[in-house]
Formats: sequence, structure tokens, C-alpha cells
Amino acid sequence: MGESRRVVITGMGVVTALGEALDPFWEALCAGRSGIGELTLFDTTEFKVHFGGQVRDWDGPARFGVKEARHLDRFAQFALAASESAVADSGIDFSTLPPENCGVMIGSGIGGLNEFESQHTIMMQKGPSRISPFTIPKLMVNAGSGQVSIRWGLRGPISAIATACASASNAIGDAMNLIRCGDADVMITGGSETAITHMGLGGFASMRALSMRNDDPTRASRPFDRDRDGFVMGEGAGILILEAEEIARGRGARIYAELLGYGTAGDGYHITAPDEQGRGAARAMKRCLADARTPLDAVDYINAHGTSTPLGDLAETVAMKTVFGPYASKLQISSTKSQLGHLLGASGGVELIASTLAIHTGVLPPTINLDEPGEGCDLDYIPNVAREARVDHVMSNSFGFGGHNASLLIGRYEPSRRG
Repeated sequence: MGESRRVVITGMGVVTALGEALDPFWEALCAGRSGIGELTLFDTTEFKVHFGGQVRDWDGPARFGVKEARHLDRFAQFALAASESAVADSGIDFSTLPPENCGVMIGSGIGGLNEFESQHTIMMQKGPSRISPFTIPKLMVNAGSGQVSIRWGLRGPISAIATACASASNAIGDAMNLIRCGDADVMITGGSETAITHMGLGGFASMRALSMRNDDPTRASRPFDRDRDGFVMGEGAGILILEAEEIARGRGARIYAELLGYGTAGDGYHITAPDEQGRGAARAMKRCLADARTPLDAVDYINAHGTSTPLGDLAETVAMKTVFGPYASKLQISSTKSQLGHLLGASGGVELIASTLAIHTGVLPPTINLDEPGEGCDLDYIPNVAREARVDHVMSNSFGFGGHNASLLIGRYEPSRRG
């Protein structure tokens, strides 16, 4: 097999509980600020959990206009808003590129759950004749990719990935491979999720997946800590602009980092619980390193999946030890879910952006609320305080219900690499 094209990251955009602009988002993350608080999207009185990583003060009509916002579920609004930020950040002008060479691949675990619930309520209360004609195009999981492609008239590969909490990472990896093999020159990719709804919150609470620290929300998400008791729901979007290196260099783009490798593997074990030995996660990391042709001791930092669940954090730690052996003790690791909550299908997009900014700024965000490491969680998780460190290779892990595991590896961009 011949040498594939190099793929670089030239733009990033976020919508998160810690902000919708890249610089304030990053500053808050590195300051160890929590975006977790009381949920106000709906009345949670009858629910077991009353807090989460909600995006505050979101005004879709003000952002997109009343007519367009009415046709977009909240998750598609987030996907579109983060894409607009990423495109602006990259400086790319799609009118100068062949539209058939530019595509979109955005992941979401659930898609338009808000629309599904609201229209179901209307149907039950008023009958099926009152269901909105926009219901299906708003709730479908590919609505984010479709709306983004329409915004810029892109006609290359357009798809969506739904692999639960690995959705965004799978989307980014698949998008990279489309560029590598020449099927696209530019891809808008990442993830978007807005599952803090009646059904989303109630469903995760019923399966006892969520933290119940209603009296102390900002300290509820505590990955790898002894007293972790479940994850905290978050919402948001993280979108990146991937380009073939020659396209980016040809237009004089700023290059944040190079996307070097992607690995994915299944657990084949349980629909919600991780393999306790982390075997699927380990295979994803190994395949990622092999794909990147990068030795394991070159990895400086891992942005962990780290959801704050008792089983998940331990399984990821076991997997990292399996892959990296004695070198695992030298890895620097953190989980930004401690500040943002778990963005489910969007988490991999936001976390790859955090990983890219770690290379770009030389600062590693902390794992907040890590006071006493849990049993078996004995690696360097950068507790509570950000760390200044030059890092050249960063891995980002994402694992999802259904046994989906995905790892991405990025590296400091060097024009001379591979000749």
C-alpha cells in the first residue's frame, strides 16, 4: 500500500457548558472551572437528578432566525453553530474549492431527542394529524451533517455516525480516512448531542448511570476518584476542520496539529457495561498506534474517556496498562468530563479539540474533583491543577454503550515529516 495523504486540523468550534468561543472555553478548562450546575431546560422536580452540563442562555432564533431555528432540533443547531465557528477559525473559503471534494461527517448518539419527545406529546394530546411535517427531518441522526452540508453547498461524502459515546471519534476517524484515500480534500467533522431531555435524563437515571450528588453538582463528576458514583450528563458540540495537508498549505492555513492515527474495536461483551479487562479499548488504542506508525513511548498525554463511573474508569486504566506496559506510569492523563460532564456522542469532538489545544498551547487540562484515587486507578491523572508541558503526541479515547471503542492520535505538525 502506498503512502497515504497527510491530514491536518485547521479549524475548531465548540458549543459547551464552558462557552461557545474557543479561547474562553480553553481558559475555563485549564482553570479547572466546572460547567456543571442546576438544570433549567425543564422542571426536574420528579427526576432523581437535577444537575448537568447544560449550555446556558442558548437562543436558537437569535442565532439562526425564527424561521430557520424552527426547522432545526437543538442538536442540529449546536452542530451548525460549532461548524460555523470552526469554518471561521480555519479561514477556509469553500467557494474556492470543488464542492464535490468537501464533505461532512458528524456523529451523534441519539440525534433529535427534543423533537421526538415534543412531537410525541403533541400526538398523544392532540392526535396524529397535529404532528409537525418537520418532525422526521429534525430528529434524524444525520440532520446535523445534512444541515451543515447545505449551509456551504458541500457535495462530497456526507454521512453521520451513531456509536453512542464513541460517535464523534468514529466520525473523525472515518473522515480522516476519506481524505487519506482521496475521496475528499476537506471534511467538517466531530459530534453534537443534546440529550438532556425528559427521556434522556430519566432513562440514564433509571439505569443508575448518573451521579446522584444533587447537593454538590460542581463536584459530582470526579473521574478516577475513590468516591465517583456515576457520570454527569452534558450537552454540546465539538467540530473540527480536517484538510489534506497540501490543500491547507496551498491556501496558507494555520495548522494546529496533524491527525496521525485512528483505531476502533468492539467489546462484544455487554450492551452497557465495559469489558472489565478493557480488551476492546486496548485493541482500539493498539490499532490507533499502529495506524499512526508511532511508538507507544512517544505518546505524552491521553485525554481519557474517564466518565466518572466505577466500572468505566477502572477498565480504561487497565486497558492503558495493557497497551503501554511499564510506560503507562509515565503517561500524563486527564479527563475533561470532570468540568464539562459527559457530552455522549459529542464528547469525542470536544475532547479532540482539547487535545489539539494541549499541543498548541503547552498546557494540559486537569481532572478536577480527583481527591483520592480509586482502587486500581493509580496512573498520573493530572489532579485538580492544569500542568504546563510540551506534548508532541496526544491520544484521545472514546468508548460507548454497545461496546464501541475508538482512539485517535494527533501530533505536533512538522512539515518535513515523512519527507
